[in-house]
Amino acid sequence: MPLTMNREVFITCAVTGSGGTQDRSRHVPRSPKEIAESAIAAAKAGAAVVHCHVRDPETGKPSRKLEYYREVTERIRDSDTDVVLNLTAGMGGDIYFEGTEDMGRIGPRSDMAGATERVAHVVECRPEICTLDCGTMNFNEADYVMVNTPGMLRDMAKRMTAAGVRIEIEAFDTGHLWLAKELVKEGVIPEPVLVQLCMGVPWGAPDDLNTYMAMVNNVPAGWHWSAFALGRHQMPYVAAAVIAGGNVRVGLEDNLWLDKGVLATNAQLVERAATIIENLGARVITPAEVRARLKLEKRAPVAK
Repeated sequence: MPLTMNREVFITCAVTGSGGTQDRSRHVPRSPKEIAESAIAAAKAGAAVVHCHVRDPETGKPSRKLEYYREVTERIRDSDTDVVLNLTAGMGGDIYFEGTEDMGRIGPRSDMAGATERVAHVVECRPEICTLDCGTMNFNEADYVMVNTPGMLRDMAKRMTAAGVRIEIEAFDTGHLWLAKELVKEGVIPEPVLVQLCMGVPWGAPDDLNTYMAMVNNVPAGWHWSAFALGRHQMPYVAAAVIAGGNVRVGLEDNLWLDKGVLATNAQLVERAATIIENLGARVITPAEVRARLKLEKRAPVAK
């Protein structure tokens, strides 16, 4: 497959994530106010889309509290900075086992929720986009599994679509793309289709270029896609995504560092990504252009 560079690129900033990074950098936002402010700063730096998780304001640990999502949404919507809002729906499918001798019982750290609960914040907050992790996989912990069964994904996707929210498929391996194509074929995920290629997340697709191109080559023609990699490979993958015809994602969810020994802010990571994109001869597009491309509608949260 010949490479066709993307000349009109949108940047997604993944603002805070759900990983245990809250004590590794003072720039990782915790409270809804901090998350919204960091998202707005990223938008001012050139991000057309902000992808938001929420955290417990005191501990920084990941949370699914609807009131936190609503506060983040309202603060971003009420600001004078336009940006496309993308809320995660990846929480609520986490199984932790307590060692290998008692696999019939899930551990107390597990967080398993039904489809209604997993998308409740999406239905109420009405972002333009929300994520759908298109598969079950092991993560880089001994006894942790991210659980997303085909039945659960179908149920969640139908609820997201009924709420008028565009689905961003998160694909961590080629099998996830295989399932996503089936869901699109079934009409469960409507067009235009948007997919995020997640590279280098243990133990999904490694971030070597051969695997990356296998992922790219498995994205159907006509789909809109972005890609990212973790840590020190974040910025090289900005260039790789643009050159291969995609869009880009950066942010503190995936990487804490601007340079060796220099902790980054979300705005700084977006600014660097924009510089790379422009130096390649491409243009960073606006939130309004992303909405037109992906047929998105900007809406306020459901009234209380």
